[in-house]
Amino acid sequence: MRKFLTHAGTGLALALCVSYGSIDAVRAETAVNVGLKAKDATALDPHLSTKSGDKPIFALLFNGLVRFKPGSMSPANLEPDLAESWEVSPDGKVWTFKLRKGVKFHHGYGELTADDVVYSLTRAGDPKRSSVSSDYSQFEKVEAVDPHTVRITLKTPVPSLLGLVANYHGGNIVSKKAAEELGEGFKQKPVGTGPFMFKDYKAKQGITLAANPDYFRGKPKIDKLDFKFVPSDSSRELAFKKGELDIFTGKREEKWVQRIGQDGDLTVDVFEPGELRTLHLNTKVKPLDDIRVRKAIAHALNRDDFIKLVGDSVTRKSWSPVPNGYLGHTGDLPKYEHDLDKAKALMKEAGHENGFKMNAIITKRSALLRPMQVIQAQLKKIGIDLELDVVEHSAFHAQIRKDLSPMVLYGAARFPVADTYLTQFYHGNSRVGTPTAVTNFNHCDMADAEIDNARKEPDAAKQKELWAAAQRKLMENVCSIPLFEQLQVWARRNSVDYGYTLEGALSLGPLFTEVSAKK
Repeated sequence: MRKFLTHAGTGLALALCVSYGSIDAVRAETAVNVGLKAKDATALDPHLSTKSGDKPIFALLFNGLVRFKPGSMSPANLEPDLAESWEVSPDGKVWTFKLRKGVKFHHGYGELTADDVVYSLTRAGDPKRSSVSSDYSQFEKVEAVDPHTVRITLKTPVPSLLGLVANYHGGNIVSKKAAEELGEGFKQKPVGTGPFMFKDYKAKQGITLAANPDYFRGKPKIDKLDFKFVPSDSSRELAFKKGELDIFTGKREEKWVQRIGQDGDLTVDVFEPGELRTLHLNTKVKPLDDIRVRKAIAHALNRDDFIKLVGDSVTRKSWSPVPNGYLGHTGDLPKYEHDLDKAKALMKEAGHENGFKMNAIITKRSALLRPMQVIQAQLKKIGIDLELDVVEHSAFHAQIRKDLSPMVLYGAARFPVADTYLTQFYHGNSRVGTPTAVTNFNHCDMADAEIDNARKEPDAAKQKELWAAAQRKLMENVCSIPLFEQLQVWARRNSVDYGYTLEGALSLGPLFTEVSAKK
């Protein structure tokens, strides 16, 4: 985590605005205007959307049984949230959570009970209702022991179980009554228990959240959060300078951080997680099915060029398929250092001395497009003529999930445990084009046994050994080429006080809590 201080300190496709009633306006409202790097919301349902632009909003609307301590994304800093305590059986298969009493859902949807937790976690594990269902494949059953006690029974032990019930993705608890009553409408009118509640949404314009007066930790000091969709970096910066925004998603480049950090009374926060930029190679299509070609590509790529492109204060090199700092990450694996002579020799050995042509699909978003253009230039040096099909971001996601691109440059941050990344990007069950598809674009499955066994290994040391073995196998087979991690960058006026030190946020944006304030 690095912090810079100035010297002065496809959418929901709704054409109409959906809203709940106005908040109490006895006094002048304290409002914070937030600029998001997004064209629109995708779906305001935490079990359905994993898009970067939606995550900062989910973190405000919902709670998990446990939560990451505000300002942190370390599993070591998980603390009670909707659950006030829990215990686990000696064999690690049965977890029992005692819920807080008196927690209320937004908009009069009643008090939280065990039934809501059972409904939410069951929903999170249902492929028809969740985009993260594979994370919950080891759940055998979730049941209500009594109105304030939930029991989770696992098929096999999951040492990182708390991560699956934390305030992130499928761990977010929704109102059963609201979800069943609203049906598809829940995607436009979400109901949770968080410090802020949904007020209204305007397609391609923004989302307004109001302070939850019944929040169990106390009503927030900030009355209203206005999230505005501003996909253009320059437009967000201009709106900030004009006083239309108090905080906004910044440009994740060192030059930008240094430049705007000199512009008046503001703070630039650079924080975890680092989104790992990885070039996935489809090992099932020619000529990428030849490991010599994959190794040649790996040796052709120069990580120093990516660091120069973005800046070393907001990036760091990566060599493992699991991001740095994640529980289970290892550096003890094959590293394919930049070596053009070796790359050319491998190409010749594979019968491609004169190179070959290949197409790849990439998004228009600069965070991925610019590194892909660097890759294109680097591969040209060993005879690979990579033609880029540049498309809208939503089209990019749709097409790569249809297996239409033999090379996929992808950036992602996940729950910081090796299992999550290995399962979603490298397990055979996650291969795109299959009924259980997630984001395995490389079609590798040689580490499935290690990934599966690590998930049920109760001994922490042995579990880490299995994760390390899986990472080594994947790199030996050059399933992908991890390149660099790009940290999160946000800018705010010094008048905005989060109430904690921002070192990390899995929501990819600052968390406003009951203690956050605007001076």
